[in-house]
Amino acid sequence: MAEASRWHRGGAPKHSLHYSKEVEIRTTLQELALYFIFLINLCILTFGMVNPHMYYLNKVMSSLFLDTSVPGDERTNFKSIRSITDFWKFMEGPLLEGLYWDAWYTNKTLYDLKNTSRIYYENILLGVPRVRQLKVRNNTCKVYSSLQSLMNECYDRYTSKNEDLADFGLKVETEWKYATPDSTSPWHWGFVGVYRNGGFIFTLSKSKSETKNKFINLQLNSWITRGTRVIFIDFSLYNANVNLFCIIRLVAEFPATGGIITSWQFNSVKLLRYVSYYDYIIASCEITFCIFLIVFTTQEAQKVREFKSAYFKSVWNWLELLLLVLCFVTVSFNIYCNIQIFLLLGDLLKNTEKYSDFYFLAYWHTYYNNIIAVTIFFAWIKNMFLAIINDTYSEVKADYSIGRRPDFELGKMIKKSYNNALEKLRLKKPEEGEDEKSAKSGDLVERARREGFDENEIQSAKQMKKWKERLEKKYYSAEIQDDYQPVTQQEFRELFLYAVELEKELHYVSLKLNRVMRKISTLQP
Repeated sequence: MAEASRWHRGGAPKHSLHYSKEVEIRTTLQELALYFIFLINLCILTFGMVNPHMYYLNKVMSSLFLDTSVPGDERTNFKSIRSITDFWKFMEGPLLEGLYWDAWYTNKTLYDLKNTSRIYYENILLGVPRVRQLKVRNNTCKVYSSLQSLMNECYDRYTSKNEDLADFGLKVETEWKYATPDSTSPWHWGFVGVYRNGGFIFTLSKSKSETKNKFINLQLNSWITRGTRVIFIDFSLYNANVNLFCIIRLVAEFPATGGIITSWQFNSVKLLRYVSYYDYIIASCEITFCIFLIVFTTQEAQKVREFKSAYFKSVWNWLELLLLVLCFVTVSFNIYCNIQIFLLLGDLLKNTEKYSDFYFLAYWHTYYNNIIAVTIFFAWIKNMFLAIINDTYSEVKADYSIGRRPDFELGKMIKKSYNNALEKLRLKKPEEGEDEKSAKSGDLVERARREGFDENEIQSAKQMKKWKERLEKKYYSAEIQDDYQPVTQQEFRELFLYAVELEKELHYVSLKLNRVMRKISTLQP
């Protein structure tokens, strides 16, 4: 085919297309069934991690910490905080009461608060909550010269360059000393700034009275200053009844304009994956997903090795690569989260007086959900209607574009049935069968032997007759309307040999014609 294509087109060689309708349909159905199983498995993985209790847990916790008002002041809750005074009222009221549940509604003591705290009696407080603030330095902005007599201090908006890293206030506890940020922790995107980790940090006590005294001491010693730009309140809960973690972050931003802007995040996630029988079904789907990923990766690697640069000219191939990348990222996120959960729970069980940073797990889990959502979106795009059928159509279209007709065409079957009907009605002369054609061919051979032709000439004539019929059927058939008809490597070889034989015959006829002409010239007077 390489020589034939180069001879006919004058271009680069291309692979020959061998089309078989039955094989193609069988292959298409197999690919369709395999890909449909992959889609079902992916959907189970995606929606199997969604629990209806997630919504209700978020709703209950948000109602407790966001909507609960300060006793005696129905106006003040976390959503309505507008000043530093409102903020401290919330800390000493709704937050304190929401975090510490040490008695049943009958005022009967349930457990020792030193060991654990159970919000709504069902949700275990993991470790202790953490409060963190970020500040900016004075003179990070310029005051207009005419107004410097009225205000000589200027605190700009928060940026990492403007951040205040110096200790302040009492300088004795961690809340007065700056803690360097962890480079691996995610930044927080707020309403008026993007905030990094670190800052001035303190953790709450297991005791409600000790925590209240802590808040009073911080308020009296002005822990919140003019340079304060944001305060984070982080804590995590675990509900064993529904096997869900609720990671909570309450944010109070202090913009340079003054006032306070509040925001919040409630993330209910399933971090302990394999507990119930249903979880093990999900685990089997995860294993199946990895097997599919290995199979699809191997297939694409073979395609790249076979087609090389031509592989990247197809949009569907790029979609395949995108899906593979997203799948690998999803698997990596899953493995990373499971490892981190194992390490965090180990540290938590060793020291319950320490803050357990589950927030970064919720952060990455959100990205995991986004990635798997994008993955399943593109997986459905590359479904049977847009990918598998498209691949089949492309191959059929390619066959037609090079002038070849697929086998078992419906048009040929209808035409054959039509001809059979005409022959039975005696409206058309029956076509000669293969046996009749062979008998006639045998008669011609015997006639050639009687006329003195040797066996080599007879065999050569028979071969040329076969070549002629085959080539005329393809290149001079009334059924094929295309002007361009390519040839295979075998057909090119036969054309070449046919041309050589024709040249021999032409040379032989030319010699005979010259001999006859010489005889005629000798007979002339």
